[in-house]
Amino acid sequence: MRVPMDGLPSRVTVYEVGARDGLQNESAIVPVEVKREFITRLADAGLRVIEATSFVHPKWVPQLADAAELLGGLERAEGVRYPVLVPNERGLDRALDAGVTEIAIFGSATETFARRNLNRTVDESVEMFAPVVERARAAGLDVRAYVSMCFGDPWEGDVPIEQVVSVATRLLDLGCTELSLGDTIGVATPGHVTALIGALLTAGVDIDRIGVHFHDTYGQALANTLAALRCGVTTVDASAGGLGGCPYAKSATGNLATEDLVWMLDGLGIETGVDVRRLAETSRWMAERLGRPSTSRVVQALSREQGSDQ
Repeated sequence: MRVPMDGLPSRVTVYEVGARDGLQNESAIVPVEVKREFITRLADAGLRVIEATSFVHPKWVPQLADAAELLGGLERAEGVRYPVLVPNERGLDRALDAGVTEIAIFGSATETFARRNLNRTVDESVEMFAPVVERARAAGLDVRAYVSMCFGDPWEGDVPIEQVVSVATRLLDLGCTELSLGDTIGVATPGHVTALIGALLTAGVDIDRIGVHFHDTYGQALANTLAALRCGVTTVDASAGGLGGCPYAKSATGNLATEDLVWMLDGLGIETGVDVRRLAETSRWMAERLGRPSTSRVVQALSREQGSDQ
């Protein structure tokens, strides 16, 4: 039953990260043909932005060593965007060779995570990203900037809002076209989300350039998403079946499950274009290949419902 709430957007873009962020932390290598079918099934379920892979060095993320092979054999559906993550200029070179039309970079709001994830300070990482963004934009590519640890850091604790705003605006000043605010360890709460987005708007950032990326460590991902929607955000990251974590922050648990997000948005009368039942079938399919059940509450509920109908 759809019951809208005042002050929310009429449509939300679901930025699906399951194929990249969701799978990157898997210890067992997922065959490239399984990854391709996963991406195809996600598109068939109605998702129109599917982050496909990352051109990171295989030494750091072995799971994504097959990036070029994956994209080379992927049948790209009409109207679907397939962005990829690139860490540096070498990654950009490989991405351009693979014919990508959209990339993302991955920055940090804190010094400790910047060193652990990129082996650089925040300043050094911004310097590293500058030529990547410049070359990508010159080639006509959109560039998303992920900002991790926006709401808390396992080593540094609380992260001042002004610190996040500083890093975020510096990345936009490089030429990035979109921000994704990452709650990497899942400690955000709605008031904090509202305050950070408000600070970014005060700093001159257009709301249309802000996306949110919540992890559900403390069960706050949907509440935080609703807070962001009330601020005017219309792009929300999610991972099919709740897949994901972070290889450099062990306290980071799974991403917000796409099915859980779409169920809430459907109930609010917000359009996404995603068929939640078809998506749940895809997540069950992938869970079987990973050898464990999906963590998505909606996937679990629909599975029980399906079982009772048989």
